[in-house]
Amino acid sequence: MAYYEHVVISRPDISPAQAETLTEELAEFLREKGATVSKTEYWGLRNLAYPINKQRKGHYSLLNVDGPANAIHEIERRHRISDDVMRYLTIRVDELDEEPSPIVARKDRGERSDRGDRR
Repeated sequence: MAYYEHVVISRPDISPAQAETLTEELAEFLREKGATVSKTEYWGLRNLAYPINKQRKGHYSLLNVDGPANAIHEIERRHRISDDVMRYLTIRVDELDEEPSPIVARKDRGERSDRGDRR
């Protein structure tokens, strides 16, 4: 089986709990299709680089998946149908990174490295 990183951007008008539920439903569906979801991360409500459907923010979620390609194709088909999903991106990788992503790691530290010390 192949390794994939799957990022989903959902609409900003749903609650964070609904966005996390959407991610858990995706993970459960992938498990039913024979895939293994090793990590799920909710990155929160973040600004978009450009407006999508007149929206400037979106709920970001990441899933690390080890599974068959047909499961990924089915998830992407469901994303195209869903009203809650604005964008998605699936990338095939050589190996899955089990460490927290840089976005979550920076959020956990509570620092913004590019701002410097402003007093």
